[in-house]
Amino acid sequence: MGLRQFVIDAWSWLNYKPVMADAGRPGNRAFPELAATWLPPHELRRLAAYKVLAAYDNNQAGQLAAASGDEAALERRELGDAANLVDTALGYLLGSEQKITAEDAEHADEESPKPGATEAAAAQERLRKWAEKELLTLRIQQAERAAVLLGDSVFVLAWNQEKQRPTLRVYDPGFFFPEWEDEDQDFPSRVHLAWELPEDEDAGLKARVRRVTYELGPISEDGESAGRQYPWEPGRPSNVTCFLTDAEWLLEDLKRGETLDRLPMDKASFRVRPDGTELNRLDLMIDFVPVIHITNTIPDGGEHWGRSAIARVLQGLDELAATDSDSSAASATTGTPIIGLAGARLPVDRATGKPEQLKVEAGAVWQLGDSGRMDALDTSPQLAELRSRVEHLLDRIASNSRVTAAGLGTLDASEVPSGYALKLALGPLDALVGAMRLAREHKYRLLFKMVQRLFQAGRADGWVAGESISARLSWAPHTPTDRAAVLEEVVQAYGAGVLSLETAVAMLMDAGYPIKDASQEVARIRAKAEQEAAARMAEAAARRGEPEDEEEQEGERDPEAGRGGAVEEREREPVSVGR
Repeated sequence: MGLRQFVIDAWSWLNYKPVMADAGRPGNRAFPELAATWLPPHELRRLAAYKVLAAYDNNQAGQLAAASGDEAALERRELGDAANLVDTALGYLLGSEQKITAEDAEHADEESPKPGATEAAAAQERLRKWAEKELLTLRIQQAERAAVLLGDSVFVLAWNQEKQRPTLRVYDPGFFFPEWEDEDQDFPSRVHLAWELPEDEDAGLKARVRRVTYELGPISEDGESAGRQYPWEPGRPSNVTCFLTDAEWLLEDLKRGETLDRLPMDKASFRVRPDGTELNRLDLMIDFVPVIHITNTIPDGGEHWGRSAIARVLQGLDELAATDSDSSAASATTGTPIIGLAGARLPVDRATGKPEQLKVEAGAVWQLGDSGRMDALDTSPQLAELRSRVEHLLDRIASNSRVTAAGLGTLDASEVPSGYALKLALGPLDALVGAMRLAREHKYRLLFKMVQRLFQAGRADGWVAGESISARLSWAPHTPTDRAAVLEEVVQAYGAGVLSLETAVAMLMDAGYPIKDASQEVARIRAKAEQEAAARMAEAAARRGEPEDEEEQEGERDPEAGRGGAVEEREREPVSVGR
């Protein structure tokens, strides 16, 4: 009998599951689709981990355990705790809204804007219009939920000639198979998106596998070409481009050993675009792979994959489901207790001649003899203990996942002595959200850079040649903000001159005030201040009786008129001071 294999990798937290016990063929019984010969062997543990996490999200962890041989797991009660944890973490990650912001765009409306601020503001407006048309908020919701649940998610961009804009699609990370030529590379030079298509007898289609490949390669194989100048790098010729291949293979044509990166091209059936172009190494006229891999966490050194928000608390969720099942059984005997009768006359079934089984129900009357008695089994103490264990497990899961009891909403408000104490209780959640947003910061910057370059490559209106504008995704605060306290702080700091008006408006925006554009809000505040200053000056002039036309100014130059004005002013001054 061999020892169980000990493996430490990005999915070691799942080794306690029987489906992951075999490092070479994980989930072979529970997930027969992973036995496909075209799947690369080194990707099987990742794909099996995605399957396990999806089972928890859909309340099917018990069914998964039963498929691994634990038949008693079918009775396990799962009440959506895993999905609730994922959705809660997702909600804190996203905040109330997300906006595209370009660097220095807020200075475009100033009297002397910074160099490039006008171009940044224009690019920001165009990117926001693209995001609205492309339903970016919806796409982010789709991608980020997969990332929080599975640890990874994938965006794919493509230029749509008919719509004259880049289109954005979200893919299951189980379809994503990158290839790194060098482990030190920041991005893979070749990426596959592959999945199986089931057999369709009605349409006469056999089972097949589809593979979409993006690959960077030289424009000219002989190296004699001078290269191509891309709009985003004017003056710098490049001999690199991205090729697209979209093909299908019949599963029956694939032999063992012909994995995803070794599929026989002579048996491929290439797809064709609506304009009749065959998608076989199609030159996309760009020098980057338009695929963005989102990770939920910052990968460890040497790794490329993220970790699920529920990865380290799966055993706690198992314990919680088992405790819920025991609690349900205990509540059944508490609500309808087991009763023992002594000296009772039981009714007899005339057909069998055996005593009938009594039922505990309202209105039931049992006749007992002189020495008869009735004893009820009281299981309420056990039920109370199980409910207490449920609360303990929920607190443990909230703590170890760093979502915290306050974040999950299970913290009793009466237990929080002050707002500062609540802020301390939310400290781990703040750190969790900060790390998750940091893991995505560069990827969304890369996404918006690719969008701009696709617009330039497609020669869309308004997108001229030049370097891409640095744009990022801004997240709203993930926890409620004391807006009154922020407003008081801003007013005091701005009034004391330690904050600029731009910084004060930015603080109000972060606090959740409905300010759409910081630069426009600053301009409106300054314009209103100038109007009020002009009105105060006019009012002061009217109180002093200063003339406004030239004839009165000539009369004011008369010494007598000047002395009279001075006397009148001295006479009015005590009255004004008294007021």
